[in-house]
Amino acid sequence: MTRIILSTGNIVLDGPSIIRKPGASRSNLEFTNSLRNNFLAAQQDYAGVLQNGNGHTKENGQSNRPAPEVWTEKDDSTLYVPRIDWLSAGLQEDRAQYEITVKLFFLPTASPEKRLDYIREALRLVAKELGVDDVDLLIVSFPGISFEGDCEWEADKKNATMGNEEEEIATWGLLETLHQQGLIQKLGIAEFGTEKLRRFLDQVNIRPAVDQINIKNCCNVPPPLAKLAKEKRIELFTHHDSPDVLPSGTLRELLGQGPQGAGVLADHENNSDGLKGEIFPEWVVKYTAFVKNRGVIENKGYFASAELLDED
Repeated sequence: MTRIILSTGNIVLDGPSIIRKPGASRSNLEFTNSLRNNFLAAQQDYAGVLQNGNGHTKENGQSNRPAPEVWTEKDDSTLYVPRIDWLSAGLQEDRAQYEITVKLFFLPTASPEKRLDYIREALRLVAKELGVDDVDLLIVSFPGISFEGDCEWEADKKNATMGNEEEEIATWGLLETLHQQGLIQKLGIAEFGTEKLRRFLDQVNIRPAVDQINIKNCCNVPPPLAKLAKEKRIELFTHHDSPDVLPSGTLRELLGQGPQGAGVLADHENNSDGLKGEIFPEWVVKYTAFVKNRGVIENKGYFASAELLDED
C-alpha cells in the first residue's frame, strides 16, 4: 500500500489577494486546476536535473515529461506529488496577525474508522506549510450531505435525512479532543440544515461556531435554520464548494498518462509506465491564511490524500 499526498502549494500567485465575494465556480475546479499547475511547475523545475534517456519518460506523442522520481518524493510508504520544499514554507508575519481557516473534506471512498489519522495528517501538513502550531477554525465536511433543492424549504427537508449521524457524532468527538488540546480554536460544520443541526446539537459537547451551507442550487437560507443558528449563536456562512471535491476518476486522470496527467499512475488499458493498482481518495483539506489588519489572503492552498492498493 502506498499513500499519495498531493499538494497545490500557495495558489495566491501575485502576492496576497484581497478578500472578495466567492464567484460561481466551485472549488473542485480551483483545486484540480491548481494541482495540474503545481505538477507542471514541478516538472519544469526539475526537467534539467537529468538528461534525456536518464530520468525522462520516452516520447509518446504527447509530451516528454521528467520521470516521476525526479519531481516527486518517496518517504517510506508515502509519495509526495509533487515534492515539497519545506524550507520555503511559513508565513511572513507573526502568528497573531493571521486568521487561519481550514476546511477538511472526508471523501466517500475512505474509511470512517481512520478519520483520526486523516485529521491529524491534514493538520500536520497545514501546520508545516504555514509554520504554525494551531488553526483558528476547522470546518468539517462529511460525505453524503448536500443542501440542494428547488427552494430552501425543499433543500432543508431533504437535508434532514442525509449523512450518517453516528459516524458524524463520533468524528466530532475526535475534533472536540483536538480543540481541548489547543490545536483547533473553533470548530465548524458544513451542509447542516435545521433538523440535522438540531439533532446534532443535542448530542455534542462543544457546539459548532460555524455552519457553512451551499445555497447555490436553491434560493435563500431557510428561516428556521437562520432562527436556530441565531438562538445557538452559530454563524451561518455560504460557500461554493463542490459536494464531490475529488472523485476517483478525476484523481486517476490527474495522475495518469493522458495529455493532462502527471504520469505517476499507469494506465489500466495498456502496459504503460507508472504505479499500478486501485486508487482511493481519502480526504482533501483547504487552508487559508488571512492577514487580519490588512484584509488580504497571504497563503491559500490544498492538500489531499489517497491510498493506492498496489497490484501484486
